[in-house]
Amino acid sequence: MIPEGRNRDQADLAGLYVHVPFCKSKCPYCDFFSVVAPDKEPAYLDAVCREAELFVADAGPFDSLYVGGGTPSSIEPRSLARLLAVTGSFLGPGSEITIELNPADVDAELLDVLHEAGVTRLSLGVQSFDDGELKKLGRRHDAHSARRAIEEIRKANFASLGLDLIQALPESNRESLRRSLRQALSFETEHLSCYSLTIAVGTPFFRLRAKGELRLPTENEVADQFEETADVLGQAGYIHYEVSNFARSKGQRSRHNLKYWHRVPYLGLGPGAHSFDGHKRFWNTRDLDEYKRAIDSGRRPLENYEELTSEQVRLETISLGMRTAEGVALSIILDKPGADEDVKRLQAEGLAVENQGRLQPTCSGYLMADGIARLLC
Repeated sequence: MIPEGRNRDQADLAGLYVHVPFCKSKCPYCDFFSVVAPDKEPAYLDAVCREAELFVADAGPFDSLYVGGGTPSSIEPRSLARLLAVTGSFLGPGSEITIELNPADVDAELLDVLHEAGVTRLSLGVQSFDDGELKKLGRRHDAHSARRAIEEIRKANFASLGLDLIQALPESNRESLRRSLRQALSFETEHLSCYSLTIAVGTPFFRLRAKGELRLPTENEVADQFEETADVLGQAGYIHYEVSNFARSKGQRSRHNLKYWHRVPYLGLGPGAHSFDGHKRFWNTRDLDEYKRAIDSGRRPLENYEELTSEQVRLETISLGMRTAEGVALSIILDKPGADEDVKRLQAEGLAVENQGRLQPTCSGYLMADGIARLLC
C-alpha cells in the first residue's frame, strides 16, 4: 500500500513496532505509557508474543522492527530474546532491528542476547552527560555509567549506535548543552536524537511547574539551544534529516522512524501501541489486564481507531513532511487556493526553500514546523 503523497519509488515496506510498557522507575517528565510492575512482565510477554502470532502475518511484509517503551532493557534478557525471536521471524532479509536501552542496564549478557537476536541498531537513552541534569531528570544512570555503556556497546561491534539527548532542560543553558554534545560526538556514534523537553499534563514536572518550583528555559533560550545543537552537529558532519534527528550519513538514518514521517504503514504490538494502515490509525488499550484478556480470547486489543478524511491526510502529509529535510511536494501544497503566496512568504522569511519541486524547511523553519503546517493547510 502506498500512502497518499508518496511516489511509487519512495514507497517502503511496513514497519513493526513493539511496546514494552515496563520501567524500573518512572522519570518525572515522561508521559509515555509505562508502569513499574515486574510481576506483570511474564503475562505481558506471553500476550505480546501471541498478538504477534495472531495478527502480524497479514500486515507485512516488514523491513524494520523497533522495540521501544517504557524501557525494553529493564526486562530479563531471556525475555527479550524470546520477544525478538518471535517478532523478528516476520522480517525479511536485510531488515533493520532497533531496541531502546537504558545505560544502567547495559552489560555483557544483554549485549550477547541482542547480538544473537540480530539487532542492528541500539538507541541509548543517555539524555545528558551532566550528573546534575540527570539527577533532576530522575534517571537511573549517571554520566560515568553512560560512558561505560557506550564503550561496552562499541566493543560489541553493533552496526549502529544512536544516543538520545534532551535539550532545554531545567536550569540548562547553551554551554551545558554544548558540553553534552561534545561528549556525545567523542564517541562518533552513527545517530543522535536531540529532543527539546516538553512538559506533559499529569507528570510530576507539570505539577512542579504549576507551583513555580521548576525553572525552565524561556522560548528564546529553547530556540538558542536548538540552533546550538544544529550548528555543533552540522559542523561535525551530521545530517539534520528531521527536526530532532541527526545521522552521520544518509544510510544511518532510522529506517523505522522515517516510516512515521513519510506516512508509511506500520503495525504496533503491545499495550498502548499505535498502528497505521495508510488510511486508518488505531491503537491498543493501555490496560494491561484488558490487553491480556483480549489476546487470550483471540481478539485484537484495540481501544479505538480513526478513519482519516482526505483533508486530514493532506494536513498530516504537510505537517509531518515539514519536520523533515525532504519537505513536501509543492504539488500537494499548491492544491490550496492562495498557497503560492504563502510559499513565497515562507521563503522571504527564511523559513523554507524550493528544491526540485519540493518545499523544504530551513533550520529556522524546523523551529516553526507546526506554524508552517497551519499556514499551508
